[in-house]
Amino acid sequence: MRTSLTTSAHTIREAAWVLGVDRSEVCRAIRLGKLRTERRHGQTVIPVSALLPLLANAGPGALRD
Repeated sequence: MRTSLTTSAHTIREAAWVLGVDRSEVCRAIRLGKLRTERRHGQTVIPVSALLPLLANAGPGALRD
């Protein structure tokens, strides 16, 4: 697993790790439209640009607000 934001996008699992939340919480944020995704090579990924605002507001419940 990559451990930095040096890539332009992360898988759902990687995004959960970066945000410090469970994968299901990331999936929930995607379903609710709170987290933007893209399809790359047939895989759903989350652009780093979508993660940065969440990291700026890091803390418990960052995806729930």
